Amino acid sequence: MIETPRLFIRNWRDSDREPFAAMNADPAVREHLGPIQSRAETDAVIDRLVAVAADHGHTFWAVERREDARFLGFCGLKIAPENIPGIEGAIEIGWRLARDAWGAGYAREAAAACLDWGFANLPDDRIIAITTPGNVRSWGLMLRLGMVRRHDLDFAHPALAADDPLSAHVTYESARP
Repeated sequence: MIETPRLFIRNWRDSDREPFAAMNADPAVREHLGPIQSRAETDAVIDRLVAVAADHGHTFWAVERREDARFLGFCGLKIAPENIPGIEGAIEIGWRLARDAWGAGYAREAAAACLDWGFANLPDDRIIAITTPGNVRSWGLMLRLGMVRRHDLDFAHPALAADDPLSAHVTYESARP
């Protein structure tokens, strides 16, 4: 799908299920996402992402390191969650990497390539990214990618209780170059 100097950003394979389940069982990886996930929950996520790719031609794709074919996590583009005014129907970029892959620039490399792919292949004039205010690594990457904070699009996630510490979300946006 997408190649960078160090990464393949590609469709999901059955061999990704075990390392993705290990990622989703890591409390550090899940800190800003919610409770750890079981293997069955993780498999369901992959199944949904595969279906999104089949329906739309893009998804949060698997990220593989070129040098050793190791699965590192995911990065890609999908349609933003429904029922969120201002971002519903927008293209959302997202990423999640295994903890031992943090700090090596893989997320930035993958996200920059996915943004480029999105603006080259999709008609949308903007791509958004969302996270919790406490996820400094994620919104820091959004800033390094040149995304702009859209305070007017911040929201409480509709799938979470209002008093859930992960309910508040911030929104960043990248405009078509």
